[in-house]
Amino acid sequence: MRSVCGLDVHKDSVYLCVLSENGELIEKVFGVLTFQLHQMRDLLLAHHVEKVSMESTSVYWIPIWRILAPHFHLQLVNPYFIKQLPGHKSDVADAQWIAECTMKNLISSSFVPPEDIQQLR
Repeated sequence: MRSVCGLDVHKDSVYLCVLSENGELIEKVFGVLTFQLHQMRDLLLAHHVEKVSMESTSVYWIPIWRILAPHFHLQLVNPYFIKQLPGHKSDVADAQWIAECTMKNLISSSFVPPEDIQQLR
């Protein structure tokens, strides 16, 4: 059974929504400290999530990307694109909307350089 996750990333919180093909929905809010991000990763692993899409402004997505990258297929989504899709709401609903769009392959990823190039930057 396929599971995907939508993350709405903010400066001091991460809104998470895990969506399964059978309609099971898990919503949760995490902080952005390292141990909280590890708890989020463990939750995603426990629910066998394959793909994670995240919407973020500024650079708040970077620590989350580094923790999740070894375990999941990640997509960084442009917030402008998400806001253009019909049915958009806010915060927790944003994460659910991102998860639904990920499940249906409606969104494409922004470019994120490979790890070795990121280290050079």
